[in-house]
Formats: sequence, structure tokens, C-alpha cells
Amino acid sequence: MHISAAEALPVRHAVPGLRAALAARGAAVLAAPPGTGKTTLVPLALAGLALSADHEAGHEAAPGPAGKVLVLEPRRLAARAAARRMAWLLGERVGGGVGVIVRGESKPGSRVDVVTTGVLLQRLQDDPGLDGVGTVILDECHERHLDADTALAFLLDVRAALRPDLRLVAASATADTGPWARLLGGGDGPVPVVETEAALHPVDVVWAPPPRPVPPPHGMRVDPALLAHVAATVRRALAERDGDLLCFLPGVGEIGRVAGQLAGVPAEVLQVHGQAPQAVQDAVLAPGTGRRVVLATSVAESSLTVPGVRIVVDAGLAREPRTDHARGLGALTTVRASRATAEQRAGRAGREAPGTVYRCWTRAEHDRLPARPRPEIELADLAGFALQAACWGDPDASGLALPDPPPAAAMDAARDVLHALGAVRDGRVTPRGRLLASVGLHPRLARALLDGAREVGARDAAQIVALLSEPPPRAAGDDLTAAWRALRRQSRPADGHAARWRDETRRLARSLPAAADRPDRPGEPARGGDDLVAGSVVALAFPERVARARPGGGGYLMASGTGAVLADGSALAGARARWLAVAAADRPAGSASARVRQAVVIDEDVARAAAAPLLETADEVAWRDGDVVARRVERLGAIELDARPLRDPDPELVRAALLDGVRAEGLGLLDWTPAAVALRERLAFLHGALGDPWPAVGDAALLDRAPEWLAGARRRSDLRRVDVAAMLRGLLPWEAASRLDEYAPERIEVPSGSRIRVDYGGERPVLAVKLQELFGWDAAPRLAGGRVPLVVHLLSPAGRPAAVTADLATFWREGYKAVRAELRGRYPKHPWPEDPTTAAPTRRTNPRR
Repeated sequence: MHISAAEALPVRHAVPGLRAALAARGAAVLAAPPGTGKTTLVPLALAGLALSADHEAGHEAAPGPAGKVLVLEPRRLAARAAARRMAWLLGERVGGGVGVIVRGESKPGSRVDVVTTGVLLQRLQDDPGLDGVGTVILDECHERHLDADTALAFLLDVRAALRPDLRLVAASATADTGPWARLLGGGDGPVPVVETEAALHPVDVVWAPPPRPVPPPHGMRVDPALLAHVAATVRRALAERDGDLLCFLPGVGEIGRVAGQLAGVPAEVLQVHGQAPQAVQDAVLAPGTGRRVVLATSVAESSLTVPGVRIVVDAGLAREPRTDHARGLGALTTVRASRATAEQRAGRAGREAPGTVYRCWTRAEHDRLPARPRPEIELADLAGFALQAACWGDPDASGLALPDPPPAAAMDAARDVLHALGAVRDGRVTPRGRLLASVGLHPRLARALLDGAREVGARDAAQIVALLSEPPPRAAGDDLTAAWRALRRQSRPADGHAARWRDETRRLARSLPAAADRPDRPGEPARGGDDLVAGSVVALAFPERVARARPGGGGYLMASGTGAVLADGSALAGARARWLAVAAADRPAGSASARVRQAVVIDEDVARAAAAPLLETADEVAWRDGDVVARRVERLGAIELDARPLRDPDPELVRAALLDGVRAEGLGLLDWTPAAVALRERLAFLHGALGDPWPAVGDAALLDRAPEWLAGARRRSDLRRVDVAAMLRGLLPWEAASRLDEYAPERIEVPSGSRIRVDYGGERPVLAVKLQELFGWDAAPRLAGGRVPLVVHLLSPAGRPAAVTADLATFWREGYKAVRAELRGRYPKHPWPEDPTTAAPTRRTNPRR
């Protein structure tokens, strides 16, 4: 037993307080910074395992609780590392007092088991009472992984309903413990918070931004200039500081590119990430014999201790999930790391001695970073979570004690997916849904495995699903079938990805029920080419992503309605495939189309079979190309497979299509005779002047009445037969109809005897009449019941405007003299009396002398 190592961990001083808190409330929050021993020493202490000199002197350890201690870790790499470290402290191998249970590895311990969140969720569904478990420690709860949040909510349910004796510890590396204490305490008030002093040594911060501005990350792409600068910063740090170096990068691809630029550095370069081979993971977690540079993803932020590190180089980037729920697309995207993440990373340099962090950004940029990462529940595809909640008996997750509620739109999209998979019906989980949940995969992949085994055989289905659950490196290209063939050819896989693929294939094959394989040829490959086999499984997983080529080389259209294009240099472009089963796609910012990342060439039969729930035949009556088009259409989601003319369409559908046409192209589709136009203008004038009961006749108001006008019409030409004037008169109540000619006369008789049409098309009604016809008329009539004066446009004998007035008496008195002087010389044959109020009106010229 390594007693000195255990006693050097600061968290040992908090163990008595933690035990007391658990004895009093059954739950507690442990706030312990990285390096204090919360992951390794606390589980052993709570399990009652001796870790002090008292044990060596023959004294018994403090008694542990009844049942095992489960330590919940968010990642397989962290779970394995924690189990190995605890076993080392005990002087044992994993599988003795301490065990590990993760996907693909099961070595249970007698007192402590370290498990991943996915393993615990599966166990809770099978055994909600957690028989034989006394304490559960949720490590790194501050990271806010979706599975971890879900597991905590389920455990709180278990404590409330089944196991009040079950003890819960939420262990966080941050000081933001208040929300966790309140969540664990429920209605009884916050549970105790036990804190441990940090074991960190001082860490100097060196701001090391690139010499020139670098474009921000875009999707998964990181600008090569930034990666070159990170590599240069690593070289600089090795020259300026002593000790091993830990460099944080967002993903496997960036790690590989930076590693390629570090050739010749005076240190061993190691790459650690979730897909790294076991031997590399072991080497990183053990002390090195010489100087080392460890290039790591976020797995090394808090869950792992890399010995010997005195320097951290932080690229300042992280990967977060993003889901386009409307299009069914999900992918990781590169974002700026938060300030909290930056602090976690920097702390790695001060675990064992004073250290230095080189941050590849400026202090000003640091102040603008988000305070902390967003919880995964706000960002991720929630189909797996929704299935877990449905199996738990809470389909909408409204009764779960979650740190943050799931977004409503994301839950709606998740339930739609589960319904399409047959996993839920009427809000309740189905037997098929429970079977899908038991596989330990995303529901889509579980469906592809189970149904694919019946279609193509268990072995091939397991191989393709294993490939989908951990996609091949980007260097493998976008042809998934080619990547599958390459993996099959490796009889003794040397690289980590191929080995993991074979391990996962075996696990998935074992998880299949015997009835899932095809009864005709159990375990044998399906007949047909590799593309059809792989495509069948991919299409079963993502039926809404089957895609057909658009005519004219315009990319593809997915069944979801999203356009898709192949990436430049695609291996699939040469195939000129008419149909694709798309395994992975993303939508670049600002792009209307998705970009295909991985796909398989299929045919229409495979698309129809896999996406059968999306297949429908419907009568479609729509306004298209300027007229009503009636067709019987067969569609696979948004993909039109076949269309035939419909001879006798539903009249209601026809009317709706005509209405769409009128709304799209305007009321000009109707026959607006001069009488109809004039009547509309009169009604518009009265509605504006008097309001109700005079009807509104603007476009919006008439479009609301259009359905009743279109009865009997079947095509565009029928719209010209609509009697618009009669329809307008039909809008008038009887009391208004009887006063229309009084309030807004179509014509007005002037003193000369002429009946002049009133123009209601402007802001105010206008009477345009020759000046001589109004002699003797001292006032024009007022309209709208006397409320609106009539504007008179006085015309010359040639019909040209001479004056405008709304007060004729004032014009005769003040304006006529100037108009007479101007026009009498131009039109000498017409009368121009000095007193127009007493002159006789006339439509004629002066008589000849």
C-alpha cells in the first residue's frame, strides 16, 4: 500500500467532515480542486478501505457503509485512470478491491467500482434500486455532461422513492457549489458543502497571441495559422521553462497536425484523447523517463493527472455539440473556451510545483470570453435523453430534478425521432423502445443495429453501426463503404481506431438478441454489394437523410427537405450516384445546404425500405406556374418519387389552391371592369370617411373574403368570370346600400346640365369640369352626408387644369379674375363674363356675330 502517496493528498483532511455530512443528510457536495485526491482517495475512504499508517500498525480502518461505492466518471479514459490509481494506492490490480466497468471492459471490484455515466444509466433502468450499492459519487459534476445530469436526476428519484439510505456525493472541481447543494437537498434545504483547500502551486500566465490576427474557428475548421502558432509556442515554452508540457487542443485532427510540426523537439511527443490506444493512455498517466510534450483534448482538463507537467500551452479552443433540430443535423463545432475552462487548464501546470501557462490569446480577449461552458443539455441532440426519460416513466422530463430543464424545441424534435423509430407511442415507451435503450447506443444507431441485423445479417450490421458510433478519421474520406472495406482488410489492426472498431463490433454483436439475426442465413453477410449492405444500415439509422440527386447537377435533396452537396474532392462525386444514404453532414454557417461528410451510394429500393415511415401518396392540388395543378404524388419525405395528373380533385383543395394563387399574385387575377374599379374606390372613400358600416375594401380585407368569391372556379381562367362589382355590392349591409348613391354619387349634375363622373381614386373625391359649365354655381355639394367637401378641378375649354378649389364661392370672388385674364386671350370664342355668379352656364362657345 502506498501510504505516503495517500496521506499527501489534501482531501484526506475533508474526509471526516464528508462522513459527518453523509451521516446527517445522506448527501453532500464536495468542492475539491484538481489534484487534491477527490477522485481517488475519497471513494476508498468512504468504502472503509484503510489508507493510513494506522492500518500498517494493525488498526482497523473507519467502517464503511453497507454496499459498494460507485464512482461515476464522464469519460472512459478518466474511469480507467481513476480505477488504476486507486488500485495502485491499495497495492492491488484493478479487479480486486477496486474495479472498472465501462463500455467494452468489465472488471468489477469488491468495494469500489468506477463506471461511466452511460453504464450507470443502463444499470438504473435495469435495477432502479441499485442493489448492493451504498454510495454514489458523481465526479466532475461541474462539467455538465448530459448523461451525468440525467444520472443525478434519476439517483435523486431513487433516494426519494426507493432508497432513502442511498448516499450521494456531488464532487466538483469548482467553487460554484450552491446550485448543487440546493439540488441534492430538494425541499429540505441545501445539503452540506465540504471544501478542500487547493493543492495548486502558483502558476504564471504568459499571454502569447499570434503575431497577426487569425480568423476565428468555423465549424470544425481551425485556421492552420493558429495551429502553427501553437506549435511555435510549444517550442518557445520548452526553451524558456523546465518540466513536461501539456498542450490543449480542440480535437484529434488538430493534435495530429500540431504533432507533425513538432518534429525534432527535445522531448517525447504523446497524443492523448478519447480514441488514443490504451498503451498511449497508460504512458501519459505514468511518470516519464525523459522530457515529454503531451498534446491533449479536454479529457485532460480535470479528470486526469499527468505527472511531471510544469508548463501548459492552451490554444483556447473547445468542441461543443450543435444540433439543427429542424433539419435533423448534428455535429461538433469549435468554439472559444470559457474563462472557467481556461482556469482548469492552467491549474494543470501547478499540481506538483510552480508552473507556467502560455495562453494563445490576449488579456483583453480573455476578459470577453464566456464565464463558463454551456451545459450540454442546451446544445445536444436529446433523442437519447428523451428515451432514457421515457423508460424512467417521465417522458417529458418534467418531474426530473435537473440542473437545467431541456429546451422545449429540442425535446419536441427528440420525441418526433422516437415516435418515428417506434420507441414511444402516445407519450409512453414501447417494448421496442426499451429494447433500443438496452443496446447502449443512440436510439438511431440502436434501431439500425436491430433492424439492420434482420436485413443484412448480424455481423455486417454490427460492423457498420460500430463504424457509425465512432466515425473513422477524416483522412478516410467521405465514402463510408471504402472506410469499412479498409477496416475489414486489417486482420491484425495496428492503429487504435481499427482495434476499437473490432472491440465495439464484438460488443454490439453480443448485445443482439438471437431473434434479431436473419433466420434464413444467421450470421452470414447479406447478398448484394457492400454499398447496399452499408447503405441499408446507414439509412435505417438516418432515414430522413436519404438523399436523391437533383436534376442538372444541383447537389442532392434529403428526405428531410434539406439540400446537400458533396465536399470538394469527394470520393463519391465520381460515382455520380442518384441516391445516397448520408451518415454524417453539417451545415456551414450562412449556407442553405448541408455538406455531406460521410455517405454510402444506395438505390431507390433501399431508400424506400429504410425510410418507409416517410413514404406517402397524397393528392396534391396547388397553385403552380400561374394556375391550379392537381396531381397524385408519391413522396419519400420531401423527395418526389412519382406524380400523375388528378382528374377529379377535391373542390375544397381546388378552392384553397386558387386562394393561394390570388394571395400570391394579387387581386389582379380577377376581372376588374371599370365599373368594379369605380365602385371599389367609392366604398374605400366612405370607409375612410365614415368607418362602419361601410366595409373595408383594401387588398387584405378583400383577400379575407376571397374564399366565398371563388365558389365554382377550378382554374385561373375561371377567375375572370367572377362578377367583382356584384361581389363588392354584396359586402354592403342594406342600410348602407340604400344610401350609397347619396353619400358617394357616381356622377354629379352641374349647372350646365352635364352629369360629371366623380373621381374617388385619390385622397379626396374630385370633380373635374370645364369652368364655363359652373357659372352661377356658388357651392359644390358635400359628400359622405355633408362631412367631406368635393374638390373641384376647374378646366380650360381645352380640358386642361386651370384652378383647383374646395370653396367655389371664394374662387369666384378672389381667384376667377386672374384665371379669366390668363385664358380669355387664349380662348376668345368662349364666354368670360366679369361676374360668373350671374352668368349662364354653358357647354358651348360664344355665338357668331
